[in-house]
Amino acid sequence: MATIEKKLEEMLKSPVEALGHRLWGLEYIQAGKHSTLRVYIDNDKGIFIEDCAETSRQISAVLDVEDPISTEYTLEVSSPGVDRPLFSAEQYGSYIDETVKIQLTMPVAGSRNLKGTVIGIEGQTLTLSVDGNELIIALDNIRRGNLIAKF
Repeated sequence: MATIEKKLEEMLKSPVEALGHRLWGLEYIQAGKHSTLRVYIDNDKGIFIEDCAETSRQISAVLDVEDPISTEYTLEVSSPGVDRPLFSAEQYGSYIDETVKIQLTMPVAGSRNLKGTVIGIEGQTLTLSVDGNELIIALDNIRRGNLIAKF
């Protein structure tokens, strides 16, 4: 995770938890002069539009005071949804035997895009079954990971 994302996560975790939610993760996407800060919140009871609106107001107030982003940006607050992004070892560990899609920074087994079943997580290392092969992937090498929803 980039330094700005770590700083933002530390800054926003307490305000989100004060509202009774978990900070599932966040993405800071820089796009020229205008960027997007996407914050994912979760709750065992589910997330509703009112939760996103309330959290957005709270987070906006914190960001206005702390001013960690010097450029223009759009704040988006959302639930992780059924194809939830995965950010941490704990989150990957919660989805053992589930299918995930990951994009890597550096290729593993000749590919930067993998789809497979989570076999396990140990420390900061993910074991993924891809086409019958077990691959060991450092979490630091994962640019983006998402759960693939079952219907």
